[in-house]
Amino acid sequence: STPPCPPFRNSDETLRRILTKSKTIALVGASKKPDRPSNYVMKFLLDHGYQVFPVNPSMAKNGGSLHGQQVYGSLKDIPSQPIDMVDIFRNSEAAGEIVDEAIECGAKSVWLQVGVVNEEAAQRALGAGLDVTMDACPKQEIPRLGISGPDPDAGSSSNL
Repeated sequence: STPPCPPFRNSDETLRRILTKSKTIALVGASKKPDRPSNYVMKFLLDHGYQVFPVNPSMAKNGGSLHGQQVYGSLKDIPSQPIDMVDIFRNSEAAGEIVDEAIECGAKSVWLQVGVVNEEAAQRALGAGLDVTMDACPKQEIPRLGISGPDPDAGSSSNL
């Protein structure tokens, strides 16, 4: 039998590549509550020049918007495909399904937020050729890595 994979580790090289080569971000688990990390991280990403598509099925039903952006019910509903980065603000178990949806939609990368750890999902995403970050937050990593936002040529046409 094959030995278990070592636990996933983030690399600054991958973090930097995702944050500079991504232009479109689907933020899954968006919340209109201002004290929720998904709310203020979304605003932070918008302020840094990313195009952010909030995903929240119950908010999308009422044609909701968040920080001036239309809310979508699922990744598949987002018109701009493929998505460069899927930022997941869901619990570790629910994250697995979102990662599988991201792979299906042809997303370039998945980003599991602080406290969201799903080793199996990370391995599935890596196996499908996606870049992966886990248990981290772009609001912390962007300043730490000295990134101002996406590269001018970033986006779905550029190779991550």
